[in-house]
Amino acid sequence: MTRKRQATTQISRLAHRASGTATANRMVPEETPVAFSFAGTTHAVMMASPADFEDFALGFSLTEGIIALPSEIEAIEVEDHGAGIDIQIRLKDQANTRFEARRRRLAGPVGCGLCGIESIEEAMRSVDKVGASKPTLEANDITRSVKLLSKAQPLHSETGAVHAAGFYIPGKGIVMAREDVGRHNALDKLAGALAKAGIDGASGAVVVTSRVSVEMVQKTAAIGSAFIIAVSAPTALAIRTADEAGMTLVALVRGDDFDVFTHPKRVVLGVAQHVA
Repeated sequence: MTRKRQATTQISRLAHRASGTATANRMVPEETPVAFSFAGTTHAVMMASPADFEDFALGFSLTEGIIALPSEIEAIEVEDHGAGIDIQIRLKDQANTRFEARRRRLAGPVGCGLCGIESIEEAMRSVDKVGASKPTLEANDITRSVKLLSKAQPLHSETGAVHAAGFYIPGKGIVMAREDVGRHNALDKLAGALAKAGIDGASGAVVVTSRVSVEMVQKTAAIGSAFIIAVSAPTALAIRTADEAGMTLVALVRGDDFDVFTHPKRVVLGVAQHVA
């Protein structure tokens, strides 16, 4: 049985302030290597917060396109090896066949100047269209979603050093949230938690505490949400990808202020005014 790992550790540090310098304690988050192994072979290793491992495995498998449905996983076994966590994921026959074909396709010969082309195509994979028949959000939904997510971050409140991803449904608030030292990991854990709970990704918005990179857009599309709402800014590629997918990308949420970068018709706003 996997032992429960501590999410935080108390350390002593020298704290310098305007009023003086003193030794004081502080809580810092733990991070550990987490390996995802399919059919006994390691596929990826992430540095992650040591929590919500099954959510992480399920969400990673879904958002990376390894499986299409949670039912394609036969079993998830979490093995603690001290130095890190190995998550053994057994796929059912059809999903395993697809995964083996994908792995063979991406395994090019060492030193081959062209063997990275398919890996690049994999990283730049197109995202599914999220569709037009999704809920709209009012301006106060957007600002409220970020405020509510900040209240669903116990690990960040303790350490100030982790990201969060939450799922906001109008009229219900943040119905699910996950934290991790890695922004992608937090989103993967959220995806797994939503899938386990049977919550339809099309019913609400993904809310994140980080910047929006293209991977965050890809993973949000895999969840099925037409909204990604972020505290920080997006990259240009993330904007183009969200636009192509039909996703509404809202970022730079600061208090009551925010910017809508793509598909603004889903956001109900007031009278337009000039903004510098």
